This record gives sequence, structure tokens and C-alpha cells, in this order.
Amino acid sequence: MQATRNEALYAGTPRLFMSLELSKKTWRLGLSDGARRRQVRVDGGDIAGVMAAIAAARKRFGLPEDAPVLSCYEAGRDGFWLHRALQAEGVDNQVVDSSSIEVSRRARRSKTDRVDCEKLLSLLMRWAGGERQALSVVRVPDEQAEDLRELHRSLASALKDRTRQKNRLFGLLAKHGIAIESIREAAPEALAQRRTGDGRVLGPMALAALTQTWAAYRHFDAAVRALDAEQKRLLKELAAEGHGPFALIELLMQLKSVGIKSAWVLVMEVFGWRSFPNRRELAASVGLTPTPYNSGNSVRDQGISKSGNRHVRSLMIELSWMWLRWQPGSALSLWYRDKFTGAGRARKVGIVGLARKLLIALWRFTREGLVPEGALLKA
Repeated sequence: MQATRNEALYAGTPRLFMSLELSKKTWRLGLSDGARRRQVRVDGGDIAGVMAAIAAARKRFGLPEDAPVLSCYEAGRDGFWLHRALQAEGVDNQVVDSSSIEVSRRARRSKTDRVDCEKLLSLLMRWAGGERQALSVVRVPDEQAEDLRELHRSLASALKDRTRQKNRLFGLLAKHGIAIESIREAAPEALAQRRTGDGRVLGPMALAALTQTWAAYRHFDAAVRALDAEQKRLLKELAAEGHGPFALIELLMQLKSVGIKSAWVLVMEVFGWRSFPNRRELAASVGLTPTPYNSGNSVRDQGISKSGNRHVRSLMIELSWMWLRWQPGSALSLWYRDKFTGAGRARKVGIVGLARKLLIALWRFTREGLVPEGALLKA
């Protein structure tokens, strides 16, 4: 009996498989009809070159000119524009979560664009053959949903930059023995009158470094204020018009402890454009699912998976602490206090469990209008 190669399993359907390994200057394309393979290169961003490579591969493999094409590439720096461009050209494209790609467990493994492209092509054919665990496909947002995510992500980035510059200011002043109570005291005109801890006047280089850091802080502070004002303006205007995502934001803000920033992230990242068949997939989408380790006599919990949307995952941890403060009589807060009354690590472990339960409760609130048990609404 002749052995059957894995690639031959997919040769029954006349279609072309394509994997794309993307870089700034060059894209490497892996092409196969299920049995034969080849790799070609095109210039980065050259969609016409990709379509020409597809046409040449169809001819080389003896496929019909209208043979369907199934392609994939890893989610990353290039975003989703390429996915939409390929879909517009009639290519059935999938965006793949790079963390789901199998890798060798050897201490040293070969890693090149050619190897990665070949591996991605093999996994794509396995996925198309029915082995859905071979790849984890990313849910691609529509153009509007993707655009609406930019505002709160820019705001989060500006907040981090402002905090970094503020900490640098305080650090530079502490190095010279100068203590201040307010950030306003770090203005250059105020520092000109200050003395160091040993009574000296600040040197010119130290004063220049402080002035430069102050200017950077003021720049990011202005950006935060502008983005914050834009967020409130959009909510006020579009929620009044009954715009879907903004109506959900106002709905979530009816709950005590949920403000505009928390509701905005939850809706724009998850609730506004994604649908989940059950609570398990919702929790998995933000990485709030347990990762057990059970092998032989070794049984332990490795913590949450931390896969999926990191923006929502970090937000839910913060929101859970706020929930305990502002919703002390809710069923979720009572559950937490009953299970995790200790201090230290027990409370930190418990807050992750509360974050998962709270995410599911808020999802049901937006989908079915079910107020979390015992939760208070704002007046």
C-alpha cells in the first residue's frame, strides 16, 4: 500500500494555498496546490505583484484561471489593510494569531523568512483540511470599528508618555536634592529660584535637561486634554443620535464605578462589534481563562492565559478594584469578600476571578439588559 503524503490530502479541491511572510521591503509568498510548493518574493506593499504571483502559480501548477485562493498572514505591524485588499481581489484571506503558530521545542531552531513562510503554508493547509486547531484566526473588525479604536488607544499612549516625563522630572529634581509638592513647581521659571540640597544653584546642563523634560511633559499633557475633550464631545453628539456603539457606552455608564473611559474601551474593543456565543469565548478573547498544568503527579495552575485583547484585560483588573469600592453590596463584591478575605497574594488572585465574572456580567447587561445582581445605578 502506497503511503499518502499530507499535502495530497488537499489535492482533491483545485485551489491555491498562499502564505505571506511580511517585512518592510520584501514580502515572501509561499504557494502550493496541495502537493507542490514554491516561494516567490514581491516588493512590500505591492498588491499587483501579489496578484501576478497568484496568476503565475495557477499556471505553473496547472490550476484553472479562476481557481479559488486561500491565503493567510500573521497579525502584526501591517494591520488589516492587506486583508481587505486581498478580499477585494477575490482572495479568501485569514489573519492568523502569531502566538498560535507551532514552533520546534529544540534549544536552537532555525528561524528565517523562508522557514516561517513554509511553516505557515503547512499550517494553512492543515487548517483548510479541517484541523481547526492548527491555526487561531483573528476576528477582523470592520473599517468603522477599527477607526473608533484609535482614539482611546492614542489616549492611553499619551497618558503613559505623560507619566514617564513626570516621573523623569521628579527623578531629576530628587537627584539634586530638590523636593516639590506639585508638578507646577517644576516649571523652568520656578526652578531658576530654587537651590539644590547642598545650597548650590542648578547648573546649566541640569537646568537644560529639566527644561526639555518639562516641555515634553507639557506636550503630552496637552495631548491628553485634547483627546479627553474629543472623547466627551463625540459621546455627547453621537449618543444623542442613537449611534450604536455610543448608546452602549451610555448604557454602561449608568452603573456606578463605570466611567466614560472604562465604558469606551469595553465597547470599542469588544462589545460594540463582536458577538460571542457564550461566556467562555468572551473570557478567552481577553485572556481571562485559566491555564492548568496536569501531567503525571504534577498538578498546578499556571494562571490566566493572557492571550487576546490586552487593553480590555488590564482595564478589567482596574475596573474590578473600582467595583469593590463603589458596588460593595453587589453579589460580585460579596462573592469576592467571602472567598478572598486574606491579604497579599490571595486578594490579587481573587481580583482576576472577579474581573472575569464582572466582564461576563457587563456583557449580559449590554446584550440582554440584565443589571448585575445587587448593583446600583447612578441617579
